Amino acid sequence: MLARAAEFASPGEARIALELLPEFESLTAFEENAPTFAENAIGKALHYSRFCRGLVFADDSGLVVPSLGGIPGVLSARYAGPGASSAERNAKLLGALRGKHGGERAAHFVCAIALAQRGQAKAIVTACVDGEILEAPRGERGFGYDPVFYVSALGKGFAEISAQEKNEYSHRGRAFRKLLAFLSCDTLTGQS
Repeated sequence: MLARAAEFASPGEARIALELLPEFESLTAFEENAPTFAENAIGKALHYSRFCRGLVFADDSGLVVPSLGGIPGVLSARYAGPGASSAERNAKLLGALRGKHGGERAAHFVCAIALAQRGQAKAIVTACVDGEILEAPRGERGFGYDPVFYVSALGKGFAEISAQEKNEYSHRGRAFRKLLAFLSCDTLTGQS
């Protein structure tokens, strides 16, 4: 993503115009093989920032289940193998957690967003949301692991909440708000 034209609607509230990198599909892909979400995010941001002049942000995110040694982790999208569907990934996860109860089903979503410009890192922000893995998928909204992720503070799973609630509570929403706060500072724009 290329972030352009940071505009400030009111103090502390940034509005950013976003656009895809020109000819993104023809660019050499970045191979995500780092051991952490932050390293994958900054690697992507640095890689793609070499193809334009503006600010580029990239993210890496996924689900971490401590009782399973942190998996799916950075392999969240590939947990059930290349090309596996969300339903297949969820089924594999539920199978791995079969027989586990209470705290053994604790999990958290993580999102790291990195910002770069012309091959130089400008920021890395991270956020997470704590929850637990349900016994079976629930809800019709969301994507990925949302149908099996339950947030006790909401009393609902991620696939059961509205888009507005998801933006408020999700790891991506939280990380993006941190990035907007960073962009609101005079660090890059000379404004505050």
